[in-house]
Amino acid sequence: MKGNEQVPPHFFRAEAQGLQLIKDTNTVKVPSVYHYDEPENSEAAMIAMDWVNPSRSDASRKLGHNLAHMHQQTAQKYGFGSPTFVGKLDQPNSWTSSWVDYYRTYRLKKQMDYAKSLNRLPKIRQERLEKLLDRLEEWVPAHPEASLLHGDLWGGNWMTGEDHEPYLIDPSVLYGDHAFEIAFTELFGGFPKTFYEEYEEQFPLADHYEDIKPLYQLFYLLVHLNMFGESYGSSVDSILKRYVG
Repeated sequence: MKGNEQVPPHFFRAEAQGLQLIKDTNTVKVPSVYHYDEPENSEAAMIAMDWVNPSRSDASRKLGHNLAHMHQQTAQKYGFGSPTFVGKLDQPNSWTSSWVDYYRTYRLKKQMDYAKSLNRLPKIRQERLEKLLDRLEEWVPAHPEASLLHGDLWGGNWMTGEDHEPYLIDPSVLYGDHAFEIAFTELFGGFPKTFYEEYEEQFPLADHYEDIKPLYQLFYLLVHLNMFGESYGSSVDSILKRYVG
């Protein structure tokens, strides 16, 4: 049982939907969900799911293999059909025919607007971010494969079960460029080398991955700026300077 307080009605519904979507691919294991609350008035809520007994064995290579195959499950459009969450922040979604349009409108701009409301967007940072949004198609592809993504894949959102299999938890699913997911795995310390070796063998990244990686990491740094404050501001500024001066 996992609980949270003062959450909107769709908080645990979004998690349950994401876990089921991943489970249905038969690629990466996830805990099965048995029940979730949908509170009407931002009350406390709970979700009931399988307990996964952790193991100290290293399943990172298997995770790379399985995640690559999950990413090969695709859709015709980008985004998602219902809102999700990234951390504790609401993540609006919509289906779009262009990945760069989705990434600009529903990812970077949403976080930029939220940063404005929190007074975490000094004038020069805002100007650079607006300039980047105007030029985003120079770097971000419009029509990559629309892969099923976990959406919040950092080291704390996967674990090895006692069956020595990797499990994904706490998804924030969407369909988009698989490089977006891999870029986040590299942001805070990265995953084991064997994860990346196996992933690349199963589903190679595009040649321009290193050029676009900071742009994809920018979204998650803006999320952390909005959740935790100015300690992430210099990392945001460094990426903006790299692309728009």
